[in-house]
Amino acid sequence: MHSGIKAPGDEAIRRPGWRRGLRLAAIAAVGFLAAFGFAKLRQRLNHVDGPPGMRWIEPGEFLMGSDDGPGNERPIHRVRLSGFWIDSHEVTNAEFGRFVAATRYVTTAERPPEWEELQRQLPPGTPRPDDSRLVPGAMVFSPPAGPVPLDQPATWWRWVPGACWKHPEGPGSSIEGREAHPVVQVSWDDATAYARWAGKRLPTEAEWEYAARGGLVRRRFTWGDRAPTDDGHALANIWQGRFPYRNTAHDGFERTAPVASFAPNGFGLYDMAGNVWEWCADLYAADAYAARGAEPWVDPAGPGESRDLSEPYAPRRVTRGGSFLCHSTYCESYRPAARRGTPPDTGMSHIGFRCVIAGRDWTAGTH
Repeated sequence: MHSGIKAPGDEAIRRPGWRRGLRLAAIAAVGFLAAFGFAKLRQRLNHVDGPPGMRWIEPGEFLMGSDDGPGNERPIHRVRLSGFWIDSHEVTNAEFGRFVAATRYVTTAERPPEWEELQRQLPPGTPRPDDSRLVPGAMVFSPPAGPVPLDQPATWWRWVPGACWKHPEGPGSSIEGREAHPVVQVSWDDATAYARWAGKRLPTEAEWEYAARGGLVRRRFTWGDRAPTDDGHALANIWQGRFPYRNTAHDGFERTAPVASFAPNGFGLYDMAGNVWEWCADLYAADAYAARGAEPWVDPAGPGESRDLSEPYAPRRVTRGGSFLCHSTYCESYRPAARRGTPPDTGMSHIGFRCVIAGRDWTAGTH
């Protein structure tokens, strides 16, 4: 008995509409596979064929600086960069320890300061300190008991003999249990020595900012325009509470955090805001942007000399990214445009670094 329902047969299959739908489905499938394959290829280039622990940053052009920050961030200008690899996170204590074990390198903080070198960085006529003070050590953040004027950083920084990368807060401290934290108390010279050993180099200031922005255009922070708060969802390891005497550690960390503890930016890079300041290759000049002239500036390597009227005697290198000590009431340097200069022979408990490799090519077998 006939049911009245026709089963699909040769006649239905031969209908033009059915064949057209089949072709569209096939095209869609090919497009999906092509997109999926391209994404997998990019992932493979970044994680398998690239240097371990590094991300590839495509060549491109971006707007560097800000128009609402301090004068050293102005004016906004166009910069064009070649592609480069960059560490996905800051160099850790464990990684720096392998470098020291392999080379027996002695960091700046572990060597007695030389008065002749210090003298060149001080105003003429500065008296020589007592030899008891010319001992190995570094600057350590030491919070005061209560409110202090925010224009007097000497009230929360002190020179601690014996402080170094292995003892970040001084002889009684240790990096045991902090192997995944960023190495600190390293000078620019120390960071450069590590980079050379690893077959890499420090990023230029322009490379660092381009990478930090993660593809965002004219956004205030590495994640967008949403400002971090003292009690909201933690976006980076910065200060919460009353700087510099009371840190609520709402983000879970009173000082440094293990690398990659917070969400990455659009390029898959961690800690481009907060945690520790990061050394860059460039000499620091407060007026570097104003002196650049015609745009776009292609692969800028920084000025030929250090210029900073606030510190006319000490040459400085660029540091970027802010740190766990940054707060909006004092400094908002966890912005990608924020920049400052730091004496290259200075170790501090909130300065670290990451490295880059120029170009797509790299040699396997580096450290």
